[in-house]
Amino acid sequence: MLLEIDHHSGVPIYQQVIRQIRQQIITGGLTEGAQLETVRDLAARLNVNPMTVSKAYSFLEAEGLVERKRGIGLFVVNVKKDQMEQIKNRLLDSIVNKAAVTAIQLGMSEDEALEFFKKCYREYDSENRR
Repeated sequence: MLLEIDHHSGVPIYQQVIRQIRQQIITGGLTEGAQLETVRDLAARLNVNPMTVSKAYSFLEAEGLVERKRGIGLFVVNVKKDQMEQIKNRLLDSIVNKAAVTAIQLGMSEDEALEFFKKCYREYDSENRR
C-alpha cells in the first residue's frame, strides 16, 4: 500500500490517508480481501501519530470500504457497484469544483476551461495507454 503524506499541504493527515486508501480501493490497487497495514506499522512508516491512522481507518470502516476482523486486522470489502460510483463521483466532484473555482478566478471562460481540461485529459490518457 503506497501512501504519501504531505505535511505542508494544509490537508489533515487523516484525510490524506483516507483519500489515498479510498482511491486505491476504487482503482483496484487494493482488492477485496486485501489486508490493510496495522495502525502501528502504517503510523511508523508514515511517521505520524497512531491515533491519526486509527481515525482514518475508522472513517473507511464507517464508509463501508473496509471491515475489522477482531484480532486479525482490517480488510477491504466487496464494494457494490452503485456505492463505487457514488464514491467516484464524490472524489471527482471535489476535484472538479476546485478546478472550476480556479478557472473562474483566473478569468477563463467556460469554453476555455473545458478546452484546457480536454487537453490535459487527452495528454494524460495517451501517456497512460502506451
